Amino acid sequence: MTTLDIPTVQAFLLVAELQSFTRAAEVLGTTQASVSMKLQRLEAALGKRLVERSPRAVRLTADGTEFQEYARALMTAHDRALSGSAPIIQQLTLGISDHAAGPELVPILEKMNDASSSLTLAVTIDFSRTLLDAFDNGDLDAVVVRQEGSRRGGETLCTDDFGWFASPSFRWSKGETLPVAALAAPCGVRAMAIRALDKRRVKWTEAFIGGGVSAVVAAAAAGLAVAPLAKRIAPAGMVDVGMAFGLPTLGASKVMLYSRVSDASKRAALRILAATFRKEAAR
Repeated sequence: MTTLDIPTVQAFLLVAELQSFTRAAEVLGTTQASVSMKLQRLEAALGKRLVERSPRAVRLTADGTEFQEYARALMTAHDRALSGSAPIIQQLTLGISDHAAGPELVPILEKMNDASSSLTLAVTIDFSRTLLDAFDNGDLDAVVVRQEGSRRGGETLCTDDFGWFASPSFRWSKGETLPVAALAAPCGVRAMAIRALDKRRVKWTEAFIGGGVSAVVAAAAAGLAVAPLAKRIAPAGMVDVGMAFGLPTLGASKVMLYSRVSDASKRAALRILAATFRKEAAR
């Protein structure tokens, strides 16, 4: 009689969700070779090819996609069996800087949710400084923020280059006052942009103060102003006008993950977050 090994099924699900043996191994705290061997044993037990491997990608076969649903149901039943009649729901409190969230947020939340049916995500979007204060006070399990000053520790997720983004129809001439759209203080990106403009002695005014990056982007897209944004999160249709307008170059900024968790399911969720963020940011 053929039986399925729970750690092997878990490894398959991680490979399927992250589309990478390397990232699955990182989440599980093991080696790529170990994960590959688990998948080979699983395929042998089922008599089906579950994944297609290539130097650039890992994709599910039709049989793999079908088995993925059964595997998720098996892991849910396994969690319930261990905890009694129903899974014990734990909460992961996560803070994400508004200027760091970007398009990665959707796939990150999707994969974290798929990976654990017994984990509730409580996500706060705010300034990096505010989130770090909450983290230091023990109010958040983990934060994804822009690097602050000389703070040590943490895990680098990516390094962002910044630009001055505006609508293609936006016009400005040297000598005129530059309208700027930004978040309110104490936003670190706002402070970086203002320092750069003042150092170059560019006259500027805050034409729009947004309560969130989405509002800042909307103002810039509407032609009200230019906005200092990470190139990674600038939406399609907006253009970096910095070089054309002779605006000062904005520095790079690291996106960091700081965490303080001991629970295994929370640690696994954060490994998925880190691996997915790096994968999406590299695109």
